[in-house]
Amino acid sequence: MKVIGINGSARKTWNTGTLVAKALEGAAAQGAATELIHLYDLDFKGCKGCLACKTRGGKSYGKCVLNDDLAPVLEKIADADALIIGSPIYFGGVTGETRSFIERLLFPYLTYTIPYGTLFPRKLKTGFIYTMNVTEEMSKQYGYGQMFGTNERYQQMLLGPAETLCAYDTCQTEDYSKVVIESFDPVHKAARRSEVFPQECQRAFELGQRLAGA
Repeated sequence: MKVIGINGSARKTWNTGTLVAKALEGAAAQGAATELIHLYDLDFKGCKGCLACKTRGGKSYGKCVLNDDLAPVLEKIADADALIIGSPIYFGGVTGETRSFIERLLFPYLTYTIPYGTLFPRKLKTGFIYTMNVTEEMSKQYGYGQMFGTNERYQQMLLGPAETLCAYDTCQTEDYSKVVIESFDPVHKAARRSEVFPQECQRAFELGQRLAGA
Protein backbone atom coordinates (compact mmCIF):
# COMPACT_ATOMS: atom_id res chain seq x y z
CA MET A 1 0.00 0.00 0.00
CA LYS A 2 1.40 3.37 -1.10
CA VAL A 3 -0.20 6.69 -0.15
CA ILE A 4 0.91 10.02 -1.64
CA GLY A 5 0.18 13.31 0.15
CA ILE A 6 0.05 16.60 -1.77
CA ASN A 7 0.41 19.87 0.12
CA GLY A 8 -0.92 22.69 -2.03
CA SER A 9 -0.03 25.39 0.48
CA ALA A 10 3.11 27.51 0.39
CA ARG A 11 3.46 26.91 4.12
CA LYS A 12 4.75 23.45 4.93
CA THR A 13 3.91 23.18 8.62
CA TRP A 14 0.83 25.34 9.11
CA ASN A 15 -2.83 24.31 8.78
CA THR A 16 -2.92 22.47 5.45
CA GLY A 17 0.56 20.98 5.60
CA THR A 18 -0.04 19.74 9.13
CA LEU A 19 -3.36 18.09 8.27
CA VAL A 20 -1.94 16.36 5.19
CA ALA A 21 0.97 15.09 7.29
CA LYS A 22 -1.49 13.83 9.93
CA ALA A 23 -3.46 11.98 7.28
CA LEU A 24 -0.25 10.32 6.12
CA GLU A 25 0.48 9.35 9.73
CA GLY A 26 -2.91 7.64 9.82
CA ALA A 27 -2.11 5.78 6.61
CA ALA A 28 1.29 4.75 7.97
CA ALA A 29 -0.41 3.42 11.11
CA GLN A 30 -2.24 1.02 8.80
CA GLY A 31 1.07 -0.17 7.37
CA ALA A 32 1.14 2.03 4.26
CA ALA A 33 4.29 3.52 2.78
CA THR A 34 3.78 7.27 2.54
CA GLU A 35 5.33 10.28 0.83
CA LEU A 36 4.57 13.99 1.30
CA ILE A 37 5.08 16.31 -1.66
CA HIS A 38 4.99 20.11 -1.38
CA LEU A 39 3.76 21.65 -4.64
CA TYR A 40 5.47 24.97 -3.93
CA ASP A 41 8.84 23.17 -4.05
CA LEU A 42 8.20 22.20 -7.67
CA ASP A 43 8.63 24.11 -10.93
CA PHE A 44 5.60 23.28 -13.08
CA LYS A 45 2.65 24.76 -14.91
CA GLY A 46 -0.95 23.78 -15.49
CA CYS A 47 -2.41 22.04 -18.53
CA LYS A 48 -1.44 23.74 -21.82
CA GLY A 49 -4.38 22.34 -23.77
CA CYS A 50 -2.04 20.85 -26.35
CA LEU A 51 -4.12 17.62 -26.56
CA ALA A 52 -1.00 15.48 -26.88
CA CYS A 53 -2.56 13.19 -24.28
CA LYS A 54 -5.50 12.67 -26.64
CA THR A 55 -3.74 12.40 -30.02
CA ARG A 56 -4.58 9.15 -31.79
CA GLY A 57 -1.52 6.93 -31.93
CA GLY A 58 0.57 9.59 -30.19
CA LYS A 59 3.48 8.75 -27.92
CA SER A 60 1.81 10.61 -25.04
CA TYR A 61 -1.70 9.25 -25.45
CA GLY A 62 -3.21 9.08 -21.96
CA LYS A 63 -0.20 10.81 -20.43
CA CYS A 64 0.78 14.45 -19.96
CA VAL A 65 3.53 15.38 -22.40
CA LEU A 66 5.01 18.14 -20.23
CA ASN A 67 8.43 17.27 -18.81
CA ASP A 68 8.86 19.29 -15.65
CA ASP A 69 9.05 18.78 -11.88
CA LEU A 70 5.46 17.53 -11.74
CA ALA A 71 6.01 14.72 -14.27
CA PRO A 72 7.66 12.27 -11.82
CA VAL A 73 5.04 13.09 -9.20
CA LEU A 74 2.28 12.09 -11.62
CA GLU A 75 4.14 8.83 -12.29
CA LYS A 76 4.25 8.11 -8.56
CA ILE A 77 0.53 8.79 -8.21
CA ALA A 78 -0.20 6.44 -11.12
CA ASP A 79 1.42 3.66 -9.09
CA ALA A 80 -0.08 4.64 -5.72
CA ASP A 81 -3.08 3.15 -3.94
CA ALA A 82 -4.40 6.34 -2.36
CA LEU A 83 -3.93 10.08 -2.71
CA ILE A 84 -4.40 12.96 -0.27
CA ILE A 85 -4.74 16.47 -1.74
CA GLY A 86 -4.63 19.41 0.65
CA SER A 87 -5.14 23.09 -0.11
CA PRO A 88 -6.11 26.28 1.67
CA ILE A 89 -9.02 28.19 0.15
CA TYR A 90 -7.97 31.49 -1.41
CA PHE A 91 -10.64 33.74 -2.96
CA GLY A 92 -13.16 30.92 -3.01
CA GLY A 93 -10.97 28.26 -4.58
CA VAL A 94 -7.88 26.12 -4.12
CA THR A 95 -4.44 27.64 -4.59
CA GLY A 96 -3.20 28.15 -8.14
CA GLU A 97 -0.62 25.40 -7.71
CA THR A 98 -3.28 22.96 -6.54
CA ARG A 99 -5.54 23.81 -9.46
CA SER A 100 -2.69 23.34 -11.93
CA PHE A 101 -1.83 20.01 -10.29
CA ILE A 102 -5.42 18.76 -10.54
CA GLU A 103 -5.58 19.73 -14.22
CA ARG A 104 -2.38 17.85 -14.98
CA LEU A 105 -3.46 14.86 -12.88
CA LEU A 106 -6.92 14.33 -14.35
CA PHE A 107 -7.04 15.61 -17.93
CA PRO A 108 -4.80 12.95 -19.54
CA TYR A 109 -7.11 10.20 -18.25
CA LEU A 110 -10.32 11.84 -19.47
CA THR A 111 -11.75 10.45 -22.70
CA TYR A 112 -14.14 12.57 -24.72
CA THR A 113 -16.28 9.56 -25.52
CA ILE A 114 -20.04 9.22 -25.20
CA PRO A 115 -20.39 9.03 -22.27
CA TYR A 116 -17.12 10.44 -20.94
CA GLY A 117 -14.72 7.77 -19.76
CA THR A 118 -11.33 7.27 -18.16
CA LEU A 119 -8.06 5.66 -19.20
CA PHE A 120 -7.00 5.12 -15.58
CA PRO A 121 -6.71 1.32 -15.33
CA ARG A 122 -7.80 0.81 -11.74
CA LYS A 123 -9.25 2.56 -8.67
CA LEU A 124 -7.32 5.16 -6.68
CA LYS A 125 -8.85 6.41 -3.42
CA THR A 126 -8.58 10.15 -2.78
CA GLY A 127 -9.03 12.34 0.26
CA PHE A 128 -9.39 16.11 -0.16
CA ILE A 129 -8.40 18.35 2.75
CA TYR A 130 -9.41 22.01 2.65
CA THR A 131 -8.53 24.69 5.19
CA MET A 132 -10.15 28.13 5.31
CA ASN A 133 -10.46 31.10 7.63
CA VAL A 134 -14.25 31.38 7.25
CA THR A 135 -16.78 29.50 9.36
CA GLU A 136 -18.71 26.51 8.05
CA GLU A 137 -21.84 28.64 7.73
CA MET A 138 -20.00 31.30 5.75
CA SER A 139 -18.53 28.64 3.47
CA LYS A 140 -22.09 27.57 2.63
CA GLN A 141 -23.13 31.16 1.97
CA TYR A 142 -20.18 31.60 -0.39
CA GLY A 143 -20.98 28.40 -2.28
CA TYR A 144 -17.78 26.56 -1.42
CA GLY A 145 -19.68 23.28 -1.26
CA GLN A 146 -20.24 23.34 -5.01
CA MET A 147 -16.49 23.56 -5.63
CA PHE A 148 -15.79 20.75 -3.17
CA GLY A 149 -18.45 18.61 -4.84
CA THR A 150 -17.08 19.30 -8.31
CA ASN A 151 -13.59 18.19 -7.32
CA GLU A 152 -14.99 15.01 -5.77
CA ARG A 153 -17.13 14.28 -8.83
CA TYR A 154 -14.29 14.50 -11.34
CA GLN A 155 -12.00 12.51 -9.08
CA GLN A 156 -14.62 9.78 -8.74
CA MET A 157 -15.33 9.76 -12.45
CA LEU A 158 -11.71 9.46 -13.51
CA LEU A 159 -9.74 7.85 -10.66
CA GLY A 160 -11.94 6.33 -7.97
CA PRO A 161 -13.67 6.94 -4.61
CA ALA A 162 -13.17 10.35 -3.00
CA GLU A 163 -14.09 12.07 0.24
CA THR A 164 -13.60 15.55 1.67
CA LEU A 165 -12.43 16.91 5.03
CA CYS A 166 -12.84 20.62 5.77
CA ALA A 167 -11.17 22.64 8.52
CA TYR A 168 -13.11 25.88 9.09
CA ASP A 169 -12.31 29.14 10.86
CA THR A 170 -8.58 28.42 10.91
CA CYS A 171 -5.91 30.56 12.54
CA GLN A 172 -3.83 32.43 9.96
CA THR A 173 -0.76 33.35 12.03
CA GLU A 174 0.85 32.81 15.41
CA ASP A 175 1.10 36.56 16.06
CA TYR A 176 -1.71 38.75 14.73
CA SER A 177 -0.03 41.86 16.11
CA LYS A 178 2.58 41.68 13.34
CA VAL A 179 0.14 41.81 10.45
CA VAL A 180 -2.82 43.92 9.40
CA ILE A 181 -5.74 41.49 9.72
CA GLU A 182 -8.29 43.50 11.65
CA SER A 183 -11.23 41.47 10.30
CA PHE A 184 -10.46 38.60 12.67
CA ASP A 185 -10.38 38.27 16.44
CA PRO A 186 -6.92 36.98 17.45
CA VAL A 187 -8.22 35.66 20.78
CA HIS A 188 -10.91 33.65 19.03
CA LYS A 189 -8.45 32.38 16.43
CA ALA A 190 -5.94 31.33 19.09
CA ALA A 191 -8.66 29.43 20.90
CA ARG A 192 -9.63 27.65 17.70
CA ARG A 193 -5.99 26.75 17.12
CA SER A 194 -5.55 25.25 20.59
CA GLU A 195 -8.98 23.66 21.06
CA VAL A 196 -10.39 22.76 17.64
CA PHE A 197 -7.36 22.20 15.43
CA PRO A 198 -6.22 19.11 17.43
CA GLN A 199 -9.64 17.60 16.73
CA GLU A 200 -9.20 18.32 13.03
CA CYS A 201 -5.78 16.68 13.17
CA GLN A 202 -7.45 13.57 14.59
CA ARG A 203 -10.03 13.64 11.81
CA ALA A 204 -7.22 13.86 9.26
CA PHE A 205 -5.46 10.93 10.93
CA GLU A 206 -8.65 8.89 10.68
CA LEU A 207 -9.03 9.90 7.03
CA GLY A 208 -5.59 8.49 6.33
CA GLN A 209 -6.50 5.30 8.14
CA ARG A 210 -9.61 4.87 5.98
CA LEU A 211 -7.74 5.50 2.76
CA ALA A 212 -5.10 2.92 3.68
CA GLY A 213 -7.66 0.39 4.89
CA ALA A 214 -8.94 -2.55 2.91
